[in-house]
Amino acid sequence: MLKVAFHSNYVHPLPENHRFPMEKYDLLPKQLVHEGTLTASHFFEPTSIADELVLSTHDSDYYAKLCSLNLSPREERVTGFVHSQSLIEREKTIMEGTRLGAELALSSGAAMNIAGGTHHAFTNRGEGFCLLNDQAIAANWLIQEGKAKKILIIDLDVHQGNGTAEIVKDNSSIFTFSMHGKNNYPLHKEKSDLDVELEDATSDKDFLYQLSKSIDEVMNRFLPDFIFYQCGVDVLASDKLGRLGLTLQGCKERDKRVFDLVRQLNVPVVCTMGGGYSKDIKTIIEAHANTFREIQYSLF
Repeated sequence: MLKVAFHSNYVHPLPENHRFPMEKYDLLPKQLVHEGTLTASHFFEPTSIADELVLSTHDSDYYAKLCSLNLSPREERVTGFVHSQSLIEREKTIMEGTRLGAELALSSGAAMNIAGGTHHAFTNRGEGFCLLNDQAIAANWLIQEGKAKKILIIDLDVHQGNGTAEIVKDNSSIFTFSMHGKNNYPLHKEKSDLDVELEDATSDKDFLYQLSKSIDEVMNRFLPDFIFYQCGVDVLASDKLGRLGLTLQGCKERDKRVFDLVRQLNVPVVCTMGGGYSKDIKTIIEAHANTFREIQYSLF
């Protein structure tokens, strides 16, 4: 059975001007249950992650300053958040959602985090609404515990997974594949194991062609026994921050191709939702809901 991390306190710690895109974390599970894609039995609510698991990935000085609210005004500003204890606790709960999701996926086959996908967090700093890096923490935990040996991180959010690339750059057990907007944030890109840069207004057809071609390249270079999938829906043409040209159907087909790969390899997968900033909240919910519908159809 698909396992889904849900954070009941996700929306509330955020400042008012950030609440609109964050509404999806409250509305999405309600929609999935209402339509019958998920039931209450699919969900689990994580607690705060253990400090030692964070410190296996992040710099101890940075983490201490983050937890004690002692980052400099500039360090805080580049994260995009006004920091508070409730915000930090929210972040630590999201980290555990992906970490525990990875543990559950070993037996269930797949897990998803309604939040997560904090791929702009570096070893020693946060940026872009990301304070800690959930996929990197979970991947390192799997390897350290001997539960996986070769992990593939597929990042199809419109923004490059720059923090993830920096954190695992010297780890040959983790392969990072990021397909993202060439002209989008971050201005300075890190080096993933495979980066594919897309021009503005890239269509469904061109996106899916590049995706299939890139998956073939990854498989020729690296055969994983565990996959993390960052499935942001800011690739949509309607996205305020995206600059690409995908339709809802194209975004759904993107997910299908990733889950087809998971099924063919017969490996566990953990999905994190990532970005989504279309003007109409219904578009955001529909795009994210399609990912849940597709994984249920493809893997269960």
